[in-house]
Amino acid sequence: MNDTTSLPALPDRFSANPRSPHHEASVYENDIGIRLNGKERFDVEEYCISEGWVKVPAHKALDRRGNPLMMTKKGTVEAFYR
Repeated sequence: MNDTTSLPALPDRFSANPRSPHHEASVYENDIGIRLNGKERFDVEEYCISEGWVKVPAHKALDRRGNPLMMTKKGTVEAFYR
């Protein structure tokens, strides 16, 4: 196992998008894992542990700026360092 004591604490809400106010570069430098309802997800763009949701891209759909549309999935969210 990796030593996670020297790593920064995982925030309650985090976004992978650098333009988001919930993006923290110090956390994003490390490999983060997300579990939703006990299953590990690899396509999570944003999560909130206290509210229990994750945002994932909606396949090939794009918004008017060319960014992928996000779909919200709800459940029990766990964040951890891999």
